[in-house]
Amino acid sequence: MKKCKIEILKTTFHEDLAKEYGCKNIGKCPMHKVGDVFYGDYAKPDGLCDEAWKAMYQYVFALSHGCDIFYYKDWIDKEGVAI
Repeated sequence: MKKCKIEILKTTFHEDLAKEYGCKNIGKCPMHKVGDVFYGDYAKPDGLCDEAWKAMYQYVFALSHGCDIFYYKDWIDKEGVAI
C-alpha cells in the first residue's frame, strides 16, 4: 500500500457565506497553512484537521490502494498525480 501526499495548496474563507449560513464568530480554520504536508493511507495523518480528513479520506484510501481509474481519468493519472 502506498502513502498519498496531502499538501495544503490554498486556504479560503468566504465571509459572505459565513455571515449568511455560519454560526456567530466563525472564521478561517487556524489548523493549517499553505505548504503543510501530510502522508496518508487508510488512517488520518497526525495533525490533519478532522473535517478536512472527512472530506478526502475516501479518495486517499482509494489512491493508496492502487486505484487507477479515478473520476474517468480526467484529473488523476495512474500514479495518483494530478494532471
